[in-house]
Amino acid sequence: MTDLKSAAIAVRENAHAPYSNFQVGAALRTASGAIFAGCNVENVAYPQGTCAEAGAIAAMVAAGEREIAEVYVVAGSPMPVTPCGGCRQKLAEFGGGDVPVTMATVAGVEQRTTLGELLPGAFSQAFLETDT
Repeated sequence: MTDLKSAAIAVRENAHAPYSNFQVGAALRTASGAIFAGCNVENVAYPQGTCAEAGAIAAMVAAGEREIAEVYVVAGSPMPVTPCGGCRQKLAEFGGGDVPVTMATVAGVEQRTTLGELLPGAFSQAFLETDT
């Protein structure tokens, strides 16, 4: 977890958040043990920015990985920040309901949960199967 935490804290410093001043860092550990990190990137044309979790997922996929084993998200907030709804669905695309998610503040407050607890009833490929 320490490497994952360190990666999320470090990448948060690279966030481009000139409008909200709300920097977020996320790091994912894959089933192979590789770590991928992402930070939020705002754009003056809201909502064209990118969340930290989405950036980490994009880096993971670009490297050829497809399975999330653990997630760590950190923000400069008074309490741990959960991934937004869209990012919860993005995380669920590559991780099962039992994947641990740690949400943290830069002050060190942590809250642990799972993808399944963050997004019960996640939309999945099973819904796309048709009865013939």
